[in-house]
Amino acid sequence: MVNLQLNCETVRKVLVGFIENEVRKAGFERVVVGLSGGVDSSLSAYLAAEALGPQNVWAILMPYRTSNPESAEHATLVVQALRINSLTVDITPMVEAYFAMFPDADQVRRGNKMARERMTILFDHSARLRALVLGTSNKTELLLGYGTLHGDMASAVNPLGDLYKTQIRQLARHMQLPTVIVEKQPSADLWVGQTDEAELGFTYEEVDRVLHLLVDQRCEVADLIGEEAFDEKFVSAVSHKIQASQYKRRLPVIAKISSRTIDRDFRYPRDWGR
Repeated sequence: MVNLQLNCETVRKVLVGFIENEVRKAGFERVVVGLSGGVDSSLSAYLAAEALGPQNVWAILMPYRTSNPESAEHATLVVQALRINSLTVDITPMVEAYFAMFPDADQVRRGNKMARERMTILFDHSARLRALVLGTSNKTELLLGYGTLHGDMASAVNPLGDLYKTQIRQLARHMQLPTVIVEKQPSADLWVGQTDEAELGFTYEEVDRVLHLLVDQRCEVADLIGEEAFDEKFVSAVSHKIQASQYKRRLPVIAKISSRTIDRDFRYPRDWGR
């Protein structure tokens, strides 16, 4: 049985406490967040403003020349509603300068470059402001590998990574994010007309049910095809995406030479020694 319903108020309190605890025990007071105007980054900003105070949250808007104007409009709605700090950095000049050397690059390469360009900007302002980069990737994206390694998947702390996309929307409604943001078609806005669901080939509602059964309830593919009556091709495709993208969810593999290899034998909490 699939039950993705949240106790939204409890989850809100947990995530607000998580952000406050993880940021401050690392010795920081501020966060920077790449604010796209989508529901994920907007929700991260809302949670951070409650956890740390709006004066300690910096939203960085990073449009590209083909970005939908609505993205900036919706991001501005969040900045104004929360009264957080904001800065706009147009990534067009740096991206165009690079691809002037590789004019035949396809949409995937261009999208990856844009995602990583944005993350370099976030980490630069992280250093400038002495602030941690706040993550915006949700559980659905992380499990499907639907993100760019060292791009939008990068962060110092991620409050959303254990919430499926459908749960993100539940919590966003509970926290009274602007309706236009919660209900719009999810899009990474990497090229004109791009939407997440069109690119993936299925809806978030459909895939979240399958992911919940495969991951949280540890069902086998055969169980979903038989007892749950899901389409075999769909379930197999989702299972393959989870397995094929595992490398994106792990730190780089280190060849073992010594008796205490980092992240294998030499393991301590993030705040070890503080």
